[in-house]
Formats: sequence, structure tokens, C-alpha cells
Amino acid sequence: MAFLRSTSFFSDSWSVSELTQYIRELFEIDYRLQDVEVSGEISNFTRARSGHLYFTLKDDKAQLKCVMWRNAAERIRFQPQDGDAVVVNGRISVYEASGVYQLYAEQMSPLGQGDLAAAFEALKAELADEGLFDAEFKKPIPQFPRKIGIVTSADAAALRDIINVLRRRYPLVSVLIAPTLVQGADAPPQIVRALRWLDGRDDIDTIIIARGGGSMEDLWAFNDEGVARAIFAAQHPIICGVGHEVDFTIADFVADLRAPTPSAAAELAVPDVSELRPYFQAIQVQMKNLVLEQIGQQRWQVQALKRSLNHLSPRVSIAGNRQRLDGWQARLDRAMQRRLDQSSHRLNLLHAQLTAVSPKATLERGYAIVRMRDGRIVRSPAAVQPGDALTVQVHDGQFGVVVEEKE
Repeated sequence: MAFLRSTSFFSDSWSVSELTQYIRELFEIDYRLQDVEVSGEISNFTRARSGHLYFTLKDDKAQLKCVMWRNAAERIRFQPQDGDAVVVNGRISVYEASGVYQLYAEQMSPLGQGDLAAAFEALKAELADEGLFDAEFKKPIPQFPRKIGIVTSADAAALRDIINVLRRRYPLVSVLIAPTLVQGADAPPQIVRALRWLDGRDDIDTIIIARGGGSMEDLWAFNDEGVARAIFAAQHPIICGVGHEVDFTIADFVADLRAPTPSAAAELAVPDVSELRPYFQAIQVQMKNLVLEQIGQQRWQVQALKRSLNHLSPRVSIAGNRQRLDGWQARLDRAMQRRLDQSSHRLNLLHAQLTAVSPKATLERGYAIVRMRDGRIVRSPAAVQPGDALTVQVHDGQFGVVVEEKE
């Protein structure tokens, strides 16, 4: 096998492909690298549709890219997954397209659980025993939030995805971002501070904790005990959307709702306005029916009260009293008329009697009344002397006379 370029000592420069091929040949001529046994913890495990396996072997200081072709993968007697500690046999070479050296695995056997996976399971069991995962402590997610707080990296694609989903599904909601690191040793205390800051506000309805996918190491900040306890102690409901659908963190188990991705967390946090129209139409129909029902009940109550008022109303007794008053008025009128008739009859009798004894009636019969000048009635000839002027009253007038003689 030729592993040195014949012109390498005379050319001024190498091309990238020439240098990469040269390095690959250096790996391949080292017999120690052509049959190696490497132990480590599996991370970023992927099974391609072709059946090939792609993963990373790691320990606390380094990582090694690995690939296992389908014919070798079919001989594995267990199902490898992230966190498994394994022993892998194979050869070291260079993948020239990306310039990365990697282990081409031929065999794989389990060695035991990796340190990170073991720490994950230990903390998960401890918090589960304390009840931090219990459903009774899960807070309901508001159906129509006004403001959502987001704990994530300010320049992360996850944040852009969340905002895009919120704008598309429910543009009425406002967003408050608490930026923080989401990876590395400094991330957990920053995540706790950001979460507590949002949780201390009165204008927040829901909090989303999110970051994109990655290896277990990348997501380890969300397996931190302090982060888990801060989530559990929060007063506001929390949706956790960390990693991809296959990724699980301690934060997922403590949160009030777990979303498979950051975008899914945004979808779970708000309703879709396009789906609300039938909902509000149904509510409108229900409200209309309730109002009509209430109106019907109130109308029935009004009718019942009206009947009670009619029964208790003094109008009936007033009508009876009015009728009795009319009867008494008629009786009084009749009594007065009788009295008037009687009085009129008596008056007529008296008038007739007076008329019978009246001087006028006497005068009408041809008699006359003779008076002195001073108005005294002359009753005897002795009362006058010849020459006296007298007044004679007849029934239709009077005239004067002078006494000539008396007998």
C-alpha cells in the first residue's frame, strides 16, 4: 500500500484531499489501530434507515466518532442506546469527506451503565421518591394566556422557533424572555435565576423552559438537581421543551407538562386561533340558550308574582267598595229626592193655605185695602175725617182718594 505521495518532498503545498488521504494511510498502516478495543459510554446514538449505526464513544476527557455498518450491526445481541457503557472492537480510519477520524466498529458488547446515565437514574429515583414527579402537584396550563415567559438562550434557534409558533397560532399573547446559558457548568445556576425572576412576576401566565437537541452532555444542565427543585417550587405552570422527541431530562419529569421539542412546547402553551372560531360559536350558542332559559324562568317568576299580587291586591276590595259606594250614593239620592218631594208637597200645601188666607186673594175677589198716608190700614170710618187723602189698593194696583164724608 502506497502511503506517501511521491512528490511530497518537492511540492510547495498539499491539497486538502491529498493531506487527508495521507493521514488516512498513516492510520491504516499502523497495525495497532487496525484492531483496537475501545470502552466508553454511548452518546448521540442514531440508527439510519439503511441499518447503519452512528454514535459517539466518550469518557470524561474525550470523545470518539464511531460507525458500524449494517452487516456488523445485525450481529449485536442487545439494543444499544445513549448512556450504555460498551466495549467496541474495530479499526481506526479517516472519513475523508469531513476530515474526521473515527472508529469503524465490527463488534460491540455491553460493559455496564455509563457514569452520566447512572447519575441520571440515581437523581431520577431520588426525586421520584420525594414526590417531585407526582401528578397531584402538576399545575394546569392556562387555556388563554396573556403573557408567556421563556427561559432559553437568547440566540438559540429554539427561541426563534417558539416565537414563530406563538405568532402563528395565537398572536394575542405577549412574550417575556429570560435569557440564560443552556449548556455547560455555568448553565444550571443561570437557569434557576431566570426561572425565579419570571416566577416572581404577577403578569406571567405560563413559563416555557426550552433548548434544542443534543447529546446527554449537552442537555445535562436540565438534569441538574437545583434546576429540578426550582421547577417544582415555581408558582406558575411550566412547560419543558428540551431536546428532541427521544430526549428525556429530569426537568421533563418535574415540569407541569413535557413537550417533545421547543416548537411543541409553544403549541401546547397557546390555542390555535384558527380552531377557536367553532369553539366561540359553540359558546355563543350556549350563552344564548342560557340567556333564553334565564329569561323564560324570570318570565315565569314574574307571572307567578303577578298572580300573587293580583290575589293580594286591594284592587278587588276597592272595586267592591266603589260599587257599594255607588249603591249608597244611589240610596242617598233617592232618599234626598223623597225628602225633596215631601218638602215640596208640604210647601205646596202651605202655599195653598197661605194663598187662601192671603190679602191678595181677597183683593182678587173684589175687596180693597184702604191705607192712610202713613200706611196705616183704615179699619173703621171713625179713623178718617172728611178731606183725608187715602190710598186704595186693589189686586192689580192702587189709587188715591179723598174722604168727602163718612157715615
